[in-house]
Amino acid sequence: MKRPTLEAVAARAGVSKSSVSRVVNGETTVSPAIRDQVIQAVRELGYVPNGAARNLATQRTNVIAVIVSDPPQGLVSDDPMFSEVVRTVSRELEAAGKQITLMLAGSAESRLRAQQLVAAGHVAGVMLVSMHGADPLPASLARMGVPMVSFNRPSTAGVPYVDNDNVGGATRAVRYLVSQGRRRIATITGPLDMIASQDRLAGYRETLRECGHRSIVAIGDFTRISGDRGMRQLLDDDPDLDAVFAANDLMAIGALRALRAAGRRVPEDVAVVGFDDIEAALYTAPALTTVRSPMRDQAAATVRLLLGLFDGAPRDPVIMPNDLVIRDSA
Repeated sequence: MKRPTLEAVAARAGVSKSSVSRVVNGETTVSPAIRDQVIQAVRELGYVPNGAARNLATQRTNVIAVIVSDPPQGLVSDDPMFSEVVRTVSRELEAAGKQITLMLAGSAESRLRAQQLVAAGHVAGVMLVSMHGADPLPASLARMGVPMVSFNRPSTAGVPYVDNDNVGGATRAVRYLVSQGRRRIATITGPLDMIASQDRLAGYRETLRECGHRSIVAIGDFTRISGDRGMRQLLDDDPDLDAVFAANDLMAIGALRALRAAGRRVPEDVAVVGFDDIEAALYTAPALTTVRSPMRDQAAATVRLLLGLFDGAPRDPVIMPNDLVIRDSA
């Protein structure tokens, strides 16, 4: 496919080449209206500056961009696992003589800035975190040829990644609930445009099918409030449910709150299982049964995968095992 040119962007946006150049280079001497037109044209055409390949080939930088593509209410603002991932990645990169630059790319403008940084040759490699299925950024960066990996399985084909066993973890959680005599087992999912959410839902559904039970599903977004809201919905839809598998611990904590408000005892009336094993899972009342994700190991393995790309190492995906931690909530 022919590479989009600066002229093509200018024609699509209906502005001059110099205006496009100023927007692409991050200059502020452009009116908001023209900037919006250019950003839209860049997104539609998939344009990247021509100097990207030349600068990246020289490897004149030791900076690794960790790009988090998540809305404000998502991973960054609410999930304590995010800070653990960033700390681990920082330590691993520092030990390898690399620097980290953290970029939040949850909007069209912030994604464009991330593309500009990579295209200008200011980073040696990219680690993607918290990607959503409709996000165009991975495909745009892949066209630049920058070494790139993903923390968790991405929807963009061909990007090397490290993930934990989301399907297997959900399967273990649901099988345990069935073994405890639970028969009406619901789930609160994560956002369904994320692969991890899809995989955990798949594990839940397949296990219930094998056991001859029906699925009872509420959609969440990995936040506490969505766990609370999802649990209330589930109780309204099926007052006789006796267990819930939440696709992460934050939603499980929200579910515990909703169950208390509804006068349901945990685990006597409704058992609750989460996913991740964040520190707060130890201090809920009752303490939360959950699938323990090897988050530090996964973050470190993702860094090693990226560093290996510089030396031509294999690009095979890595799947980390997880296990079920049984506490008092189930």
